Amino acid sequence: MNTTSSHSPIHVVGGGLAGSEAAWQIASSGVPVILHEMRGVRGTDAHKTDGLAELVCSNSFRSDDATSNAVGVIHAEMRMAGSLIMAAADRHQVPAGGALAVDRDGFSNAVTKAIQDHPLITVVREEITGLPPKDWDLAIVATGPLTAPSLASAIQTETGEDSLAFFDAIAPIVYRESIDMDICWYQSRYDKVGPGGTGKDYINCPMDEAQYNAFVDALISGDTVGFKEWEGTPYFDGCLPIEVMAERGRETLRHGPMKPMGLTNAHNPTVKAYAVVQLRQDNALGSLYNMVGFQTKLKYGTQAEIFRMIPGLENAEFARLGGLHRNTYINSPTLLDPSLTLKSRPGLRFAGQITGCEGYVESASVGLLAGRFAAAERKGETISLPPPTTALGSLLGHITGGHIVTDEEPGKRSFQPMNINFGLFPELQPGSIVKPEGVKRFRGKDKTIMKRQLIARRALADCAAWLGQTAPLAESA
Repeated sequence: MNTTSSHSPIHVVGGGLAGSEAAWQIASSGVPVILHEMRGVRGTDAHKTDGLAELVCSNSFRSDDATSNAVGVIHAEMRMAGSLIMAAADRHQVPAGGALAVDRDGFSNAVTKAIQDHPLITVVREEITGLPPKDWDLAIVATGPLTAPSLASAIQTETGEDSLAFFDAIAPIVYRESIDMDICWYQSRYDKVGPGGTGKDYINCPMDEAQYNAFVDALISGDTVGFKEWEGTPYFDGCLPIEVMAERGRETLRHGPMKPMGLTNAHNPTVKAYAVVQLRQDNALGSLYNMVGFQTKLKYGTQAEIFRMIPGLENAEFARLGGLHRNTYINSPTLLDPSLTLKSRPGLRFAGQITGCEGYVESASVGLLAGRFAAAERKGETISLPPPTTALGSLLGHITGGHIVTDEEPGKRSFQPMNINFGLFPELQPGSIVKPEGVKRFRGKDKTIMKRQLIARRALADCAAWLGQTAPLAESA
């Protein structure tokens, strides 16, 4: 640590995406940081390494389109704010159509090196078993959905609230060389070209109607991992296990992760597949592909048997089979103030998925905000909240101000994890959407696209103003 700093350190507990980003933002402002990470001393059910910002589920940061996609907008805003997570993702991207996907090892190694090399950051490998001690006057808990039981218990004791939990399932990863490319073909949906992509960034496995129905039957009857002591725990709809989706209706999968739209079988162009399984590149070498949307709680033997029913995967070899872990998050709207500070404990902030956001970039973005807020507090500056019209501000508003229990629903808790989406942004001013000149019919999809474009443009402009930049960095979108 740089001992010449005039500020005492801020402690950050947790070295995932949120904790790493929070530490980076604090140090970038000139304030020392002590980052506490238990991996290296104690592992988790999902992590495989002790690297910072390890990606345990998908390797995708999702859409990078900042013109009309809310995820792309938050990417752009984070880049404006000097995000370490986005910088590392950009340097280690792999082809993924319109998405920003990364080589998971290269990404984690880059974040780890940047954190360890920063003169104002000290990484301490230890488990924090309770809430940060009160002599840590400023601290951030960013322990994520895999918070250790002892710390989760301490949080419950402090808040008097029961933490809600949901299951987050991990998708299998297949060795590329074991995929039959005489059956499968390369193509991004609608041939879309994204960052580092070619329009042929996914491997597609086609199914006819009989194959699809047999596959659904196998999923429904498949042997799953039992968690009797956790029964009643809700799933997050954005990360449902594939077999749970199958149970919700026979057509659910082919209108979800197995939808055939925008894809043409290169081996048989005249025949439309009834359903399609997509695999996305998982590492820079292109030797590993993950099964898109195939999170699962099926037992390992059952997984291999059922997934080899998929045409082209009959001889698939799995680098990793799917798994399941428990996620925990707090009731943030009732517990946290607008600057992510625990109302019962001034100086203690929460960040990342434990606050009730969902997704890699969302988690990192809340870490970014918590870090900036804590650094401002340490320096005696006024904390500046991002405008609610920005992606950062709208997500913060959901976490700290949404879904508070009403008198009409005593005991009912409606706060649930949320990805960034345009539904969180304030509405446009009346009259903002104007029919383009020369267009006779302007409604439905065209109107929705324009609305999203206008919301995205407003968000980037307002974020730039908040950060003291004269104009949004459109080229980063």
